[in-house]
Amino acid sequence: MKTFLTASALALACAMPAFAADPSLTEAGDAVTLKTVTQTLPTLTQYTKVEQPNYAQVPAWSNDRVKIEASTWAEYGVQAADILNLVRQGQIDVGAAPLAQVSGQVPFLEIADLAGLSPDVKTAKAVTDAVIDSSNEALSKYGIRIIGTYPFPANVMFCKGDIKGLADLKDRKVRTFGPSQNDLVQSFGAQTVSIGFPEVYGALETGVADCAVTAALSGNAAKWYEVTESMLNIPVSWGTGGYYVSQAWWDSLDPAVQNFVGDLYAKISDEEWALAAAGTQDGVACNTGDAANCKIGQVVTGDQAMSVTNASDADTAALKEKLSSVVIPAWVGRCGADCAEKFDAIVGPITGLKATN
Repeated sequence: MKTFLTASALALACAMPAFAADPSLTEAGDAVTLKTVTQTLPTLTQYTKVEQPNYAQVPAWSNDRVKIEASTWAEYGVQAADILNLVRQGQIDVGAAPLAQVSGQVPFLEIADLAGLSPDVKTAKAVTDAVIDSSNEALSKYGIRIIGTYPFPANVMFCKGDIKGLADLKDRKVRTFGPSQNDLVQSFGAQTVSIGFPEVYGALETGVADCAVTAALSGNAAKWYEVTESMLNIPVSWGTGGYYVSQAWWDSLDPAVQNFVGDLYAKISDEEWALAAAGTQDGVACNTGDAANCKIGQVVTGDQAMSVTNASDADTAALKEKLSSVVIPAWVGRCGADCAEKFDAIVGPITGLKATN
């Protein structure tokens, strides 16, 4: 079986399940070209180390029946909010975006990645797997389904100047993505700003934002270390995303092709989750100039090497308290009582939390 992550990444991801096998399509039939718009930037490791290498193998795996015409948000000129509409309208075949960033249309989707919910990637994966069926049920009214998932490494804070704990967010302008991140960050006295990922570098550079939330590895790929000085290494969320398709398009596929595409995104999903497991600490190492432990991203050297503050016991306790007292109740207010009941039934057994009183 071919894999596309580095050996060190795979070793760090050993706690994750085994990768799905290479997809295979042997039946003869009409050729299909899949038009995809997935990651935010073409430099992100999720795209360069997982999607692109897999896409390059698709013609061989499918005996030239399937080809991929791949693009990213920046190249296609879109934002997260556009993805579901592009899929539904048939302008693209497969679109990808974090669930929280498309939840304005489907509030239930936030359930997979509420800010502060998953302290580690194992919990994030368990929650995501548990809520997929209900998420697809919620998406069905729009004629859309999820055929795969992906996370980022733990989403942390990049800040201009020093950041020594969550209390230091007070009065800062913080770029967030998704309603529950807004709820969490505002609960610490910060002002949230909504900025598309490709524009965050400029916002940090010019002072439109003082801090920004993303994965350490994603910030490394986007060179945020050039415009920030410090990181607060506390998992705020995982940027958990979905690979979305139109149900009508999906149903129109030859069954053999549909199985092939499903197997392809199962493989991509497995590798994305492994990358998140490996990349959480790798991204911190890369941004702080720790060359020995920077195996996936770009090591930052000299004056641009960032400082990092890890979670204190007080930060961990404060994060959990805000999740229960602010984040979950605010999500229930957006989503409704039925969502709270589903949270208790599906997510409660994994996290030990409740959304109902």
